[in-house]
Amino acid sequence: MLAVSGSRRQRAARDRMAAAALDYAALGWPCFPGAHPPAGGDRACSCDRIGCPDPAAHPVSAAWALEATVDADAIRRWWAERPRANIILPTGRVFDVFDIPAAAGAHALARIERDDLPAGPVANVGGDRHLFFVATRGAPADEDEWWSCHLDCSPETVTETPGMRWHCRESYVVAPPSVLPHGRDVTWLRAPAGGPLPDPLRLLEVLADSCDGTA
Repeated sequence: MLAVSGSRRQRAARDRMAAAALDYAALGWPCFPGAHPPAGGDRACSCDRIGCPDPAAHPVSAAWALEATVDADAIRRWWAERPRANIILPTGRVFDVFDIPAAAGAHALARIERDDLPAGPVANVGGDRHLFFVATRGAPADEDEWWSCHLDCSPETVTETPGMRWHCRESYVVAPPSVLPHGRDVTWLRAPAGGPLPDPLRLLEVLADSCDGTA
């Protein structure tokens, strides 16, 4: 009975990924399968890259930007093939994402609540980072205003906003309820409710102040 119960729990955990991806698709948010922590062994990521720099938090294929979709049949097929796959959400399409250290994120959330500012969905990534979902700027007419996140950069070196990434076009984030190495996971602090997302420029000052400790 214990073995059966354990098997059911594992199956429920896997089904939860597919269900969450379908929920995102229903919101109009394209999804794509992501890598995940292996079930056994000493590796942190299911991909075949030795020393993966972003274990369990990247797409399973370089074709993610072309193939990410809201099509329910495609999503069901992907997660039937990879039931433990994490969920990747492309940015710069329906939304952008401000990605900041968790401590700065907690300060920003307190200020947002105190000042009654508009706030959209907010996710916690393994206790290390907070993701603030905002309306996308798409392709601004003035390209100087576009700030790519450059996934391989070290955000600590951006002196104006230390620790911040602005995920927009050609970028992505890993979404709840994705599972990370070492027992960590991605969870919602403020779940999406389907309403309008906040203007990114209205939140940028608050998040930047929180990153440099002036919040």
